[in-house]
Amino acid sequence: MKASSALKLRMNLYPPLLGAGIHIDHMSDDFLAVDVSMGLRWYNRNYVGTQFGGSLYAMTDPFFMLMLMQRMGSGYIVWDQAAKIDFVSPGRGRVSARFRLTEAEIARLRQEAESGAPLRPVYTVEVRDEADVLVARIEKTLYVRKKKPASPSA
Repeated sequence: MKASSALKLRMNLYPPLLGAGIHIDHMSDDFLAVDVSMGLRWYNRNYVGTQFGGSLYAMTDPFFMLMLMQRMGSGYIVWDQAAKIDFVSPGRGRVSARFRLTEAEIARLRQEAESGAPLRPVYTVEVRDEADVLVARIEKTLYVRKKKPASPSA
């Protein structure tokens, strides 16, 4: 089984995502593309019957970090550092989000990380409904740093 297929399966069974009704529809073999969706269910509705804001955020939370971790490799530290969400319109049905990175972005991060200084790239993802109406815009700030070489033991 390919690494992307195994990760997709594990993530689709991950209790915080599964419990909110979040489903990973597509994860590319090169980890440059992930598509996620969430239907409107009784357990992810808010008081007024639309998508619960916490669930909208949860469907976007881990993916840029996971994608970068896979692409950068074990020689780098990759963490989510901050997030901002703007709720634009009510989600009244199935919503989806598309996460995309490029080879050029990965190469740029590797080059900039050579100095050892931390990087804080910012990525934006939109949550849209089935009619392609913008429901929420999420801005994710990640922390990326090349790991320091292990110090020799005495």
